[in-house]
Amino acid sequence: MLDRHKRPLGTLRISVTDRCNLRCAYCMPEDEYVWLPSASILLATEIERLARVFVEHGVRELRLTGGEPLLRPDLVDVVARLSRLGVDLALTTNGVLFGDHAKALREAGLSRVTVSLDTLRPDRAKAMSKTTRLADVIASLDAARAHGFVDTKINMVVLRGRNDDEIADMLALGRDKGVEVRFIEYMDVGGATRWSMADVVTKDEIKARISAVCGPVESISPASSRAPATRFRAKDGTTFGVIASTTQPFCGTCDRARITADGVLFTCLYAENGVDLRQPLRAGATDESLWATVSETWQARTDRGAEDRSRSPTRDVLIPVTRLRADPHREMHTRGG
Repeated sequence: MLDRHKRPLGTLRISVTDRCNLRCAYCMPEDEYVWLPSASILLATEIERLARVFVEHGVRELRLTGGEPLLRPDLVDVVARLSRLGVDLALTTNGVLFGDHAKALREAGLSRVTVSLDTLRPDRAKAMSKTTRLADVIASLDAARAHGFVDTKINMVVLRGRNDDEIADMLALGRDKGVEVRFIEYMDVGGATRWSMADVVTKDEIKARISAVCGPVESISPASSRAPATRFRAKDGTTFGVIASTTQPFCGTCDRARITADGVLFTCLYAENGVDLRQPLRAGATDESLWATVSETWQARTDRGAEDRSRSPTRDVLIPVTRLRADPHREMHTRGG
């Protein structure tokens, strides 16, 4: 099944909660967010059913996101249910709680994990994410290795003047822990950000800074043809990736759909509106009718959100921090970036 730009539906990102125990300013500022109503959150059985519908029609990768997925009390049950579908199952976490649950998640069938980590300095972690538990985040990398997780990654959002002087340090941590670091250009996603192009450290800059420390870098094959990161190898053998969503959008190969924690289907991280799957699901819709809705939505998909945003004349207009977002579906912590 292809969309209007001939892109297949191959990956489903499922947000299992919109709650988070951090307050990263580029995702969810401390005082400006609206929680989804608890009664609207999909049950584990509902997540399993929707995921099965997608998998039966060709989806081959499921990624659990949030918010912070580990704030969901029955996450291990969710993982166990989805692991039985027989496709690649991964998790993105901020790592604060992962060490306590790594063993149970691995035994439930989770195979891969990505840890979001933007700084190695405790003072900056407190300023950027409102957390004093940086040591637990770093320890989560050891927990992943100890419990047999494969292909563990670090995601670092690079912000000029705030953490861009730690690029080499983060790369060294990844090398020490045996995980690959993916550096992410700061994206203007979500109504609660104060994004500015001046804050973006580009892919070319990131490569140049790593080259200055590690010697020349060369391009290497991506994990898959539709993976968002461009991968490189430094002269010392260290590999890393850069997700250049801002300066070099990869909309042309994007095969991702997203379901929010309350069952709204989005076909783009930048999409203005989504399609409610929870209401028909709870009203007794058959799997066939649920797939018909998904199929119709995907085949009508024309989204190229990052590319469109890059051409917008208002792209570099700061979004007022005093504006309360009444619709949580507009926020990064709900869509599961």
